[in-house]
Amino acid sequence: MQADSWSPTSVLLTVDLVILTLREGRLCVLLVERGEDPFRGMLALPGGFLNHDGEEILDAAHRELSEETALTSGRVHLEQMATYGDSGRDPRGRVVSVAHLAIAPGLPDPVAGTDATDAAWVPAESVLSGGVELAFDHHRIATDGIEQARTKLEFSALATAFCRETFSIAELQQVYEAVWGTELDTRNFYRKVQAAKGFIVPAGSGRRDTGGRPARLYKAGPQTVLFPPLIRPAPSTTEETTRGEEQ
Repeated sequence: MQADSWSPTSVLLTVDLVILTLREGRLCVLLVERGEDPFRGMLALPGGFLNHDGEEILDAAHRELSEETALTSGRVHLEQMATYGDSGRDPRGRVVSVAHLAIAPGLPDPVAGTDATDAAWVPAESVLSGGVELAFDHHRIATDGIEQARTKLEFSALATAFCRETFSIAELQQVYEAVWGTELDTRNFYRKVQAAKGFIVPAGSGRRDTGGRPARLYKAGPQTVLFPPLIRPAPSTTEETTRGEEQ
């Protein structure tokens, strides 16, 4: 092929957001109802196209976070997750998505905006099980985002992003249990958290009334990498059998 006969492929770029929070002790992901074709009326992850050539990808992710859900991006931990570019993923043409993982504590009920007609928090297990059908390849993206959060809880301080500024170790344990979907032994968890130096630090002399003995409060420490890591428990034989029956 001669150089002067080459022309670049037309590719559109979008950002999609896997937004996670805990609601009533359950891990939830934010979904919107599409108000436009394709897949009008179907649930999808929040996201959209870059506004113009000069818009940075991270800026687009922050903008979509605000436009699609009316959530304040400043309260949210936001990081680039992965890129999805299969040729048939979007009927409008060749569309590449740069997916982002967003996490924050106690996020409010969302308000849909721009091209979404509704927005709601959906339990993560409903998405993972396929009980909720999503547009495009968003089931894959959502599954990857949830798994990334689960893995990063083992080796990083990401769990504190689900917590308020100050929290008890019991509240931190609730984060791990909700994200991992398994119960943890309280004494063993306390020992492992304390062994991960710099993971959390005491928040002064503050304590929170839990109806019993006041719980000591902590805040995120200076370390972002956990050593030793908090390894996720392997699924029990009963859980594996149940999952196999469900499939």
